[in-house]
Amino acid sequence: MSEKEAPPVKVCRGIRGATVVDENTPEAILKSTRELLALIIRLNGIQKEDVASAIFSTTTDLDAAFPAVAARQFNWFDVALMCFHELDVPGSLKRCLRILIHWNTTKSAAEIRHVYIKGAERLRPERGDLPPVDWDELEAWIQTQINPEITAIKQQPD
Repeated sequence: MSEKEAPPVKVCRGIRGATVVDENTPEAILKSTRELLALIIRLNGIQKEDVASAIFSTTTDLDAAFPAVAARQFNWFDVALMCFHELDVPGSLKRCLRILIHWNTTKSAAEIRHVYIKGAERLRPERGDLPPVDWDELEAWIQTQINPEITAIKQQPD
C-alpha cells in the first residue's frame, strides 16, 4: 500500500442463509443451525469479533430450542443475538431456519457468500452456487469450535 492509499474501511454487511431442519427437536435445530452457521463463517472468512449481531428465525413449526444457542456454542458471547418466528404464510417452506448476520467487513456486497442448503435453495435459487459440502469434514470442524461448557440445549440465547 502506498502512502496515498488509505486502509480498507469496514462497513456493515448482511449475510443471509437458510436450511431445512429434519425435525422439531432441540438436537436437530441446533445441529442444523451449527451447520448453516459454520458454512457461512467458513465461506466468508468471518471472525467473531467482526460480527455485530445475528438474527435467527424459524417457521412456527420449529419451537423446541433457541437456534441462537448454536452461536453461543461457537463462543459468540459478545454478539447480540435474537430469535424470532417467521410469518406463517400458506404454502411457505416448512421447518425452515434462517440466519441474518450483520458483519463488519471490507468485502463488497458482491463478494458476500449467502448460504442456502438442504432444501432451502428454493428460497433463493440464484444463490445455489455453493461448492460441494463434505458434511463429515464440516462436522469435524464444528466439533473443534464448540465450547463444551455450552451444552444445555434449552438454554436461553441471552
